[in-house]
Amino acid sequence: MKNLVTRLAALTAGALVATGVGIGVPADAATQHDRAGTKSLAKVLAADGTKLDRNWEDFDILEQAVLAVLAAKPTSPVALLTDGSVRLTAFLPTDQAFRDLVGDLTGKRPGTEKKVVNKLLKLADVNTIEAVLLYHVVAGKTLTSPKVIKAAKKGTKLTTAQGGTVKVKDRKGNITLVDKDPDFANAVVILNGIDINRGNKQVGHAIDRVLLPIDL
Repeated sequence: MKNLVTRLAALTAGALVATGVGIGVPADAATQHDRAGTKSLAKVLAADGTKLDRNWEDFDILEQAVLAVLAAKPTSPVALLTDGSVRLTAFLPTDQAFRDLVGDLTGKRPGTEKKVVNKLLKLADVNTIEAVLLYHVVAGKTLTSPKVIKAAKKGTKLTTAQGGTVKVKDRKGNITLVDKDPDFANAVVILNGIDINRGNKQVGHAIDRVLLPIDL
């Protein structure tokens, strides 16, 4: 697991330097005539509070991860999620997705969200968590569900804020995200969790697994 942390941390540092994530958005996006709202995804996700609970289908653990990164690194590009003036699309792992990740890594799924968070913080340092979070964000683009479906039909590779790519595929009607780890199950977009914050520059889609930027 120490090797995982080291590899992800190194990957993150290189990607952020290479891509300049957080400095700006693509010129074409910036120059578009834009009437979209500026409510941030972070604000929407926090509307029901950030307290850990027994609902595995919301995003409390994701919020805790974002808060942990920003507390340690206030200038992290993860802060893009709090700036509604910046266009982005985020694929949002549910609490259950994080629970399944811990299970995949340790062989045991914790019984509470708090235990999942504690285990994640033991398994990974802040740089590792930052890398994983940024791998879920497509900066500069507002990809509502019709656009995601269109991308899936074409097998499009989306470049993430982490610097790596995620391939979007249509598999028997399921929108599947293919990450860099071939061993764990690929994430699938949850149909009752699409287009979160639609009408704004930032939009999110719930997914049932955590995306990984390297082959573990």
